[in-house]
Amino acid sequence: VQLVESGGGLVQAGGSLRLSCAASGSIFKINAMAWYRQAYEKERELVAHVSSNGDTYYADSVKGRFTISRDTAKNTVYLQMNSLKPEDTADYYCTADHQASPHSVVFTYWGQGTQVTVSP
Repeated sequence: VQLVESGGGLVQAGGSLRLSCAASGSIFKINAMAWYRQAYEKERELVAHVSSNGDTYYADSVKGRFTISRDTAKNTVYLQMNSLKPEDTADYYCTADHQASPHSVVFTYWGQGTQVTVSP
């Protein structure tokens, strides 16, 4: 399973970006999908998470500004980021919890990351 992110870039504070992450390969079932981010010299943190039934979770720092969604048919997860702040500057990574068969364990795949830079 491969994950490819897109949509990162440079934006001014207050602006918006939409990240996409498409999964491809030998996919049987993708359960939860999520977005993480890692800023310079900081630990990686969970930004948003969407379960297989659509339940969502957001970090307090992005609640009300970011929206996670997924297109199950396309094996794609999105992150709509509005009212961006300089502190949102980071590399953003998507993850997918993949199950290779009905009785297999779930393995988490990571994308390569996409850079988001928010200027003051």
